[in-house]
Amino acid sequence: MGLKLENVSKKFVGKQAVDNISFEVDKPGVFGLLGTNGAGKTTTIRMLLGIIKKDTGEITWNGKKVERKSVNFGYLPEERGVYPKTKIYDQLMYFAKLKGMNQKDADAAIKKWAKVLKVEEYIPMPAEKLSKGNQQKIQFMTAIIHDPELIVLDEPFSGLDPVNSEILKNVIIDLVKEGKYIIMSSHQMTSIEEFCTDILILNKGRTVLKGNLKEIKEGYKANRLELSTDKNIDEYIKEFGMEIEFSKNNEYSIKIDSEEKAHQLLERLVTNHVEVDKFEIKKPTLNDIFIEKVGEFEK
Repeated sequence: MGLKLENVSKKFVGKQAVDNISFEVDKPGVFGLLGTNGAGKTTTIRMLLGIIKKDTGEITWNGKKVERKSVNFGYLPEERGVYPKTKIYDQLMYFAKLKGMNQKDADAAIKKWAKVLKVEEYIPMPAEKLSKGNQQKIQFMTAIIHDPELIVLDEPFSGLDPVNSEILKNVIIDLVKEGKYIIMSSHQMTSIEEFCTDILILNKGRTVLKGNLKEIKEGYKANRLELSTDKNIDEYIKEFGMEIEFSKNNEYSIKIDSEEKAHQLLERLVTNHVEVDKFEIKKPTLNDIFIEKVGEFEK
């Protein structure tokens, strides 16, 4: 049955932080929770984790009311926090025991995840000796070390270099394969598109869009053409009244208002013996949709 929020609201000192939102994460996978700064994402996360109390509504996990003491959740907060003077191993053991693990199982889990996340050499060190990226991987370990049923990741890729981002992505993929439920909050729309099947977009505490990401995108007309050619084609693009969004080394991203016009451009290029290596008509990105929906809400 998974996680279910029904008509949940929260107010702080006269400000409505979350306003009557509802959503459901009813199968293993990654659910995207999106919004501008101050949209209510963190408040929503803290309510569903049982960290703060909701004012109204219901939050259930597998049909039972969520209480902090009774749920097996993992949480990577946006605000990073490790104890700088304390050895990494001691910190991980402390958090594992807080989650009810015994010494033996915790030790095995620390060794397992240290190897997977490639931080084995740092485990005996105090946290202050680690880079921010490696500190973040350690904090990720604290979120998953106790094998939680549901994992909440708030900006999990922030500050990670491409190599470490790839390591973390592979771990998330494996967690989904193991049947984990994951809620991911991020400003990196490409990460959300890569992982998330369903999304919810919040603005000023209210829902502006929710549903299956693929179905949402299918409801939009194509708005972008990606082209790669053997020569500069600026003059042809301008002839058709199109706007060049990006161009470099004869590779183009072009805004379009109809697929028909894009095909007319292709026909003109071929007629004039321009070699076309790539021609791809694309739907709006999640970033496009996010900007549109939040913009509509602000009007």
